[in-house]
Amino acid sequence: MRHITHKEGIYDVLADAMLVTTVAVTDLDRARQFFGEQLGLPLLDETPFALRFGAGSGTQVSVRRGQPNVGQTVGHFEVADIEATVRDLLSRDVPFDEYETPKTTNFIAQIGPARGAWFKDP
Repeated sequence: MRHITHKEGIYDVLADAMLVTTVAVTDLDRARQFFGEQLGLPLLDETPFALRFGAGSGTQVSVRRGQPNVGQTVGHFEVADIEATVRDLLSRDVPFDEYETPKTTNFIAQIGPARGAWFKDP
């Protein structure tokens, strides 16, 4: 576990805490369909204002009613086979984005040693 030193002692840096990504959406019904049916994430909890979905390795995505931040990445999935994942999600009508920078080919970009593909929630 990593620690940071503070003048009054040593503090843990959330190394064992679960991080939940929060995504703001204007339509919870569309979000339920997209995250649950198209992405295949299990719905863990639902309130009139938010949905919480499970993801790999115990991570979670909280989808709340609100004004979305447009044009920025709010979370990502690390997968073993990006080509197969993109093909599978395309078969579920998940729309992927193409970019010039970084240049995408078949929706996948090479970014240094990593590769990425982007889609937007509704």
